[in-house]
Amino acid sequence: MKSKVILLRYGEIFLKGRNKSYFEKLLIDNIKAKLDGIKCEFLRTQNRYYIEDYDEELTDEIVRRMKEVFGLHSLSVATKVRTDYDSINEAALEYAPDVETTFRVSVNRADKSLDKNSAQIGADVGAYILQRRKGYKVNLHRPALEIKVDIREKGYSYVFSGVEECAQGMPVGCSGKGMLLLSGGFDSPVAGYRMARRGMELCAVHYHSFPYTSEQAKQKVVDLAQVLTRYAGKIKLFVVPFTEIQFAIHEKCRADYMITIMRRIMIDIAERVARSNGCGALITGESLGQVASQTLQSLTVTNDAVQGLPVFRPLIGMDKYEIMQTAEKIGTYKLSELPYQDCCTVFLPKNPVIKPSLDIAKKEQAKIDGLEALVEQAISNIEIIELKPEN
Repeated sequence: MKSKVILLRYGEIFLKGRNKSYFEKLLIDNIKAKLDGIKCEFLRTQNRYYIEDYDEELTDEIVRRMKEVFGLHSLSVATKVRTDYDSINEAALEYAPDVETTFRVSVNRADKSLDKNSAQIGADVGAYILQRRKGYKVNLHRPALEIKVDIREKGYSYVFSGVEECAQGMPVGCSGKGMLLLSGGFDSPVAGYRMARRGMELCAVHYHSFPYTSEQAKQKVVDLAQVLTRYAGKIKLFVVPFTEIQFAIHEKCRADYMITIMRRIMIDIAERVARSNGCGALITGESLGQVASQTLQSLTVTNDAVQGLPVFRPLIGMDKYEIMQTAEKIGTYKLSELPYQDCCTVFLPKNPVIKPSLDIAKKEQAKIDGLEALVEQAISNIEIIELKPEN
């Protein structure tokens, strides 16, 4: 009996003590959701998960999906054999390519009924390989190849050589729900990814200034949110019509304060939509000092428009290079670089204020006649797009 399996290992959940079962259940539910459409068996033993009985041609696809599950630390594609020394030796040899190299064999023996300990089994497996791979030399400290043997209870062992890193973090759903202010740029999708990695379920709000921003610009944001569903699960996207509000800002307010006031109104709307949809926090892609609206003074003035929800800024200490590296990694980079403008670029002033005054911002915002009615109108005309992972 010999078959391929995929071993899954989780990370931070180990630290959760008595609450561990709650986090494990969420993680298992998320893993099973990711396996939707793939015929396989998911098994759970103490501190280990296994995916078995799948079409081996789908191995790469399953590995890709599992690497996108927050809460999983690493995985290995392994060979499952019955626990007898001949079967273990033969399986180990399959992971030893016929080239000159250094190696070692590491054994974990959970089955204490065997007549040999871990060191003895490792030495025997190593000797078996040395007899059949003439270019091999043992190096216990820095080997080029490490073959691992995990001997479990109930008569089965797992042999493998590679360990692949997964997304890590915490299972999505364990940290509540947040409302992501999602634009078409590089930053906000990365911010959403980073909060989902800490276990936060996502909703998203986007501001669309039709006809000054195109349908392609809106579709770009929908596509970005769709990419995020690979990591965060289903996302409800709220598209807010923002043209009338922007016209009002342009007509009534000082040019240098336009961006500041626009950000205040955006975050106000986001908080209202968040509260009505069970979100306990707002999430933005702001990075300190990156642009005029992200200076310390600008962030302080924007925060004043929030009535009570916390505002998470997971990129606050990251530079643009780090953000774009992450965008490349998660698959949003190419979408974000598409040249479709979002509403932040409409009526953009030449010289936006860098260190805005809260008093001046409030006075300028108060010049907008019927602002509350405009906000309520925008909220009542929101387009809701529900996105699900395509795995």
